[in-house]
Amino acid sequence: MKMMNKRFVRTVFLAVIVAATTELCFGQAGGAAATTGATNALPSIGDLMTVIDKAASDATAGRDWSTPIRLVIIFSGLALLPSLLVMMTSFTRIIIVLSFVRRALSTQTIPPNIAIVGLALFLTLFTMSPTFSRINTEVIIPYQAGKMDFGTAGGKTSECFKEFMLRQCRESDLALFVQMAKIAPPLTPMEVGLHIVVPAFIISEFRTAFEIGCLLFIPFLVIDMVVAGVLLSAGMMMLPPVMISLPLKLILFILVDGWGLLAKSLSMGFK
Repeated sequence: MKMMNKRFVRTVFLAVIVAATTELCFGQAGGAAATTGATNALPSIGDLMTVIDKAASDATAGRDWSTPIRLVIIFSGLALLPSLLVMMTSFTRIIIVLSFVRRALSTQTIPPNIAIVGLALFLTLFTMSPTFSRINTEVIIPYQAGKMDFGTAGGKTSECFKEFMLRQCRESDLALFVQMAKIAPPLTPMEVGLHIVVPAFIISEFRTAFEIGCLLFIPFLVIDMVVAGVLLSAGMMMLPPVMISLPLKLILFILVDGWGLLAKSLSMGFK
């Protein structure tokens, strides 16, 4: 029971914190660190795992982590989970596009925020399922079976998230943060640390989401302009155009199966 509890706590820590946060804040891939010199070299994820293990273990208790340390790790992971969800997954692009759609429809708070966030969350789970499946196959299962040590598991999990983000990230955005970090250009993108990949990924997602939002606005903007022109020519200047254009936009959105097309486009837009 004690061994199972130990593995459970470390698995939670691995999946929530070590997967990204440690290397994001402190760590950098070994290849990139080697090229930057001593001034820019940051501790690797393996070194951090060794420090955590030594600080949290009791040599007289069979190298087991103490209960206060376990609680700190679990609650810290739960507190950081929303930030990791926004920063390192497809959630950012999806929630921005859905917000643009609601704004273009001029429905104010319909759908409500909780529905928008819920849809974005489950679309994120759907689009991220290949990455999560790979982590489960290559990291979680071998680690629970005792075939992989803690530091190696954390490094492999970090690489899985990094590969996903690099596939979505624009080369120009990645080069921008590499230049601002004042490090030598890496031979391959995988050598770049997560503290560089994550902000490049976020601004790339912002740009893509805003491009999609602009394209979504065009047909609804045309309807607003047509309705406003008709009302003005008819002399009904006191009638708000939104009262006439809103049902027309809703009918158009329903006829073209807007939600289905939107979900399909967002899901297929990730590489």
